[in-house]
Amino acid sequence: MGSVLRVGVLGASGYAGGELVRLLAGHPRAEVTFLGARESSGRSLGEVHPHLASLPIGGQSLEPIEPETIAAGADVVFCALPNGTSAALVPSLLEAGVRAIDLAGDFRLPAEAYPEWYGFEHPAPALLEEAVYGIPELFGAQTVGAELIANAGCYATAALLGLVPPLGAGLLEPGSIRVDGKTGLSGAGKAASESTSYASTEESMRPYRVPGHQHTPEIERGLELATGVAPPVLFVPHLVPAVRGVLTTSYATLTEGTTTEALTEALTVAYAGCPFVRVLAPGGMVDSKRVRGTNVIELQAIADARTGTAVVVGAVDNLVKGAAGQAIQNLNLAVGFDEADGLPALAVYP
Repeated sequence: MGSVLRVGVLGASGYAGGELVRLLAGHPRAEVTFLGARESSGRSLGEVHPHLASLPIGGQSLEPIEPETIAAGADVVFCALPNGTSAALVPSLLEAGVRAIDLAGDFRLPAEAYPEWYGFEHPAPALLEEAVYGIPELFGAQTVGAELIANAGCYATAALLGLVPPLGAGLLEPGSIRVDGKTGLSGAGKAASESTSYASTEESMRPYRVPGHQHTPEIERGLELATGVAPPVLFVPHLVPAVRGVLTTSYATLTEGTTTEALTEALTVAYAGCPFVRVLAPGGMVDSKRVRGTNVIELQAIADARTGTAVVVGAVDNLVKGAAGQAIQNLNLAVGFDEADGLPALAVYP
């Protein structure tokens, strides 16, 4: 590996792929050397993402996704492809010596879960044991040196970073947890559809894919991996009339005597020194707009003594900390770069 890491972005025509390219353009030690796409292959980066046209690689053509070509041009690839695509592609890349970071859900769950939650039989079940689940603040030690990283989903990132510290500290009862999630339209991807059109979404807020959303088992598995406790999770996602942002509000039963201050302290101690976690003091209220365009998660925790309920709220930019930014953070840890290389911490506001 040379002094500059050669990076490929597969699915470069999508929202997450474009965000990867945007962020990597400011990375001091990585260079995008391969842009892969399916339907958009042959078009230039600037054509599919006009906001990236002025980059030095703005005129570079997106190429077909072929393992041999990818391996010749990249040391590591980000797979920003639809669910079910990476599972068939990654084995060939790993065999060719290319490190892979998957932004889809193809390596997040045990093999037996895929038919129910993703609708396909996993073609490479042996790799599921090798994949590191990619939330750096929780699993960073395992990420160092990893060859295959399953980047966490946006909803799961926001929920798990809020729930793991108080659950692990015994401040929450290990019973069922309820997670309410809200996302902007970019979470649905770039492909046009009636359900995500302006006419359908303006002034509309609606739940979707309940109770079968694939982040449900991911949140459950993440809790178990991080704490050893496996509470059942009810997850209800909602689509809201915004472009960016994910906000999760999680509800769990408090253990006796737990206060807002204790919940906040658990979060503060757990993430001390983490450059992309902002824990709000008691009384502070999370705002997804304050993390827009950043790799930051904003967290708050409340103990409602009247009902005996913990309320833990997390907000991320779904395309950055919920996808491309976290993937780059995982890359940085995997190859020994500074964790924060190339990643913004200041929001575009208002």
